Amino acid sequence: MTNRRTVASVTLLALLLPIPLVTAGTSFAADTSVAAGPAAADTESRRTTVELPRPTGRFAVGREDLHLVDRSRTDPWAGSGPRELMVTMRYPARHDTGRTTRYLTSEEARLLLVDRGLDQVIPVETLTGTRSHARTGARPAAGRYPLVVLSPGFTVHRATLTALAEDLASRGYVVAAVDHAYESVGTAFPGGRVLQCLACEKVQGEEGYRTVGETRARDVSFLLDRLTGRDPVWRHAGLIDKGRIAMAGHSIGGSSTAAAMAADRRIRAGVNMDGGFSTPVPAAGLGGRPFMLLGAQQRRPGGNASWDRDWPLLDGWKRWITFADSGHFTFTDFPAIGEQLGLPDGEAPLPGGRSVELTRRYVAAFFDQHLGGRPQPVLDGPSPDAPEVGFHTP
Repeated sequence: MTNRRTVASVTLLALLLPIPLVTAGTSFAADTSVAAGPAAADTESRRTTVELPRPTGRFAVGREDLHLVDRSRTDPWAGSGPRELMVTMRYPARHDTGRTTRYLTSEEARLLLVDRGLDQVIPVETLTGTRSHARTGARPAAGRYPLVVLSPGFTVHRATLTALAEDLASRGYVVAAVDHAYESVGTAFPGGRVLQCLACEKVQGEEGYRTVGETRARDVSFLLDRLTGRDPVWRHAGLIDKGRIAMAGHSIGGSSTAAAMAADRRIRAGVNMDGGFSTPVPAAGLGGRPFMLLGAQQRRPGGNASWDRDWPLLDGWKRWITFADSGHFTFTDFPAIGEQLGLPDGEAPLPGGRSVELTRRYVAAFFDQHLGGRPQPVLDGPSPDAPEVGFHTP
């Protein structure tokens, strides 16, 4: 593993330049010698506005951002002050209510671009102006819905899981996407603060990444306390069915999903999207709760030691699924954005729209089956309409 800001680097390169990626556990390295010149020369011929795929469910999607402060813990990366989270809540809403909102703030987008030296190549407005489909101030659709927590990759903003979050909300889920303080290259907090990645310089090797996973597990338990406790912080908390809670995460967020399940029995099911188990699954398992591994083509059996190691410890319903022609960021928004900008990732040729479609299909099916009690044949094995999808039984 590496303690550099490699994940954010690859995020932008997977979005902007088709260069090779090298995987090792949960870290990813990029060839930083790629020159910006050709991309700059081609910028004017590319689209400067992009739109995420529309959600597929019957509900409109509402959105609200929350700032949470856990005063019982000192932030492990800052070494002082309480632990803070930024959370985007998405929920089933009534149609034709609310107003649109931006994908990222200007400073969040700028920091992503500066981190890769691409701030002179890609306009900040291209990222901030990415069109999503949730609306702030939208009126909730009456009912009680399962809650799904989403945790992003290390150094990566929670906005990178927007397409998945919006789709789940449109299908009848409340979704809480979490930014963990000082673990992204830039996240806006109240008071004009933009917290940067202090963790990037402090995480060392396997033990460091294990600390990230265990810290996030505590973050999620705190979040659940604040959403479902006696005095919930969210004004629409009555939408949440407290008996149906699950979690999914990308990259180290996927490893953190297993860690959170091990620490908190309220989480009934989990999905790891292409994250190595930097926090190992406990030897005693996860109490028989369902878990799905959803990975890039490199995550087939034998492709990642931690998946091979921990697969036998998953002691409930489980699936190991990979997508052909995919890469580490297939499960995020970036393939769809890059495709529309004419900048696909040559190392992961699965089309951006198809990446979003398949991720949505299998994650939603998993939650529909294990939170909704509706059997999903798509999870039983290969489907003729999804030849890219492989099922593995090591």
